[in-house]
Amino acid sequence: MYSIMNKKVAIGMSGGVDSSVAALLLKEQGYDVIGVTMEIWDGEVDNLQVKKSGCYGPDEIEDIETAKKVADKLEIPLEIIDLKQEYQKHIINYFKQEYQLGRTPNPCVKCNHELKFGLLFEKAKELFQFDYFATGHYIRLNYDDQIKEYVFKEAIDKTKDQSYFLYRLTQNILPFLKFPLGELKKDEVKNISKKLGLKLEEKKESQDFATLGKESLLKGISQQGNIINENGEILGKHKGIQYYTIGQRKGLNISHSSPLYVLKIDPDTCNIILGSEKKLYNQKLIAGNINWINTNIPSTNISAKIRYKHQKCAVELSSIDENKVTVTFFSPQLAITPGQSIVFYENEKLLGGGIIDKVL
Repeated sequence: MYSIMNKKVAIGMSGGVDSSVAALLLKEQGYDVIGVTMEIWDGEVDNLQVKKSGCYGPDEIEDIETAKKVADKLEIPLEIIDLKQEYQKHIINYFKQEYQLGRTPNPCVKCNHELKFGLLFEKAKELFQFDYFATGHYIRLNYDDQIKEYVFKEAIDKTKDQSYFLYRLTQNILPFLKFPLGELKKDEVKNISKKLGLKLEEKKESQDFATLGKESLLKGISQQGNIINENGEILGKHKGIQYYTIGQRKGLNISHSSPLYVLKIDPDTCNIILGSEKKLYNQKLIAGNINWINTNIPSTNISAKIRYKHQKCAVELSSIDENKVTVTFFSPQLAITPGQSIVFYENEKLLGGGIIDKVL
């Protein structure tokens, strides 16, 4: 009979309720648990104005202290791993470059792939041996005996499911991963956290990747230009293309007889093109940088999400090459945005995804 005794699990701990409960559950299951926490905040952004709860920001100091309290309560060791330079290189620089190109990035997808399940995983292995690596993500992972591969499924709690952010993971790392919260509802997790007596269930959850808002991170990028309509008529000036995204209506400071929305961002001319809401609906796109989690991809019954909170919608895929696909939605979708991830599903099964390159 398989035994988990003496099996060692490294778990990413952020000081939040989810990762703390995941560590508690693993400890109760009999695993030898070691906590690891990323240190990413470098404190170099001027004029700090904390706008929301997020991963990157001065709140990190308090979060690390909370992670230490949880580790002490569970009587497990905690390793703090300095990834400040790596975070700047892989996440902050990418974030800025994408906005300069007139695209809207998704730093959480990149951070999960390249840092949490990349550099954090690798640096933890350099410090100590472990059998598994766990996090507090809401997602289910199981081995499928029929296809001889690991399969991702959406979490039981669909309101908290985080499969959208993990589509870039591959079969190389999946055998070493554990997600203790995939079968639980958020309310259950909050109730379990009461065992720790640290009131984590009352702690404010992260709403974004940065506590400072994107404006603080995008200062110094000078890409000002004109706001124009679809006929090329100048409607006004804008403060920089990095502050706008497809579908945006607020903050345009344009007077017009009917509501106007950002339809396109042109990095070559630095023009922001506005139009009516109906012009935001499209059915076809090209996605690149594709990652498929499993070997065989179904040809039918595929749905997709074009952003995290987007409702899954039926699509048809046609291949351009091994790294690109053309995606056709069965119904028009609002504000398909280059730079964002499109993620594919077969019912609850996570198939993979890619980056939206172009709207057709």
